[in-house]
Amino acid sequence: MIRHLLIAGLLVSGTVACTTAQPYGPAGSSGAQGYLVQPIENNRYRVSYTALSPEDARRYALRRAAEITVEHGDEWFRVVHGYTETESRGGTGSSVSVGGSSGSYGSGVGVGVGVGFPLGGSKSKVTESLEIITGRGNQPEDAQVYDAESVLMNTAGPG
Repeated sequence: MIRHLLIAGLLVSGTVACTTAQPYGPAGSSGAQGYLVQPIENNRYRVSYTALSPEDARRYALRRAAEITVEHGDEWFRVVHGYTETESRGGTGSSVSVGGSSGSYGSGVGVGVGVGFPLGGSKSKVTESLEIITGRGNQPEDAQVYDAESVLMNTAGPG
């Protein structure tokens, strides 16, 4: 009996879907992989991108900021504030237990079996959030100012 329950638990654990990187695009919901954009003022936006690596999150947040800049007829954007959030979670485990009890004053007997092992290691999601101001004309000399067309050229690729 216990052997059958243990095998059933292992089978359930093996069918859990693994997190995989999604192609570049909008997030289906808050916390999902992809971008979210929140307008703040006429030329001020909060852009966030959630990915499985910090490099992808940063690259794609900058890419989306450049796209917004060009879509609104501007040429450059300045990152006025930015932060990174990481959500980590471990591998998948399984536990099976069998137990029984009788009456409120009676005795009970229970047997438990627990099995835990990572399937594909631990997974994490990283969200890069940027608050940007877009502009056109003379580009300010500042390390936080990006030329939108250059960013688009340098961040193009699969996805």
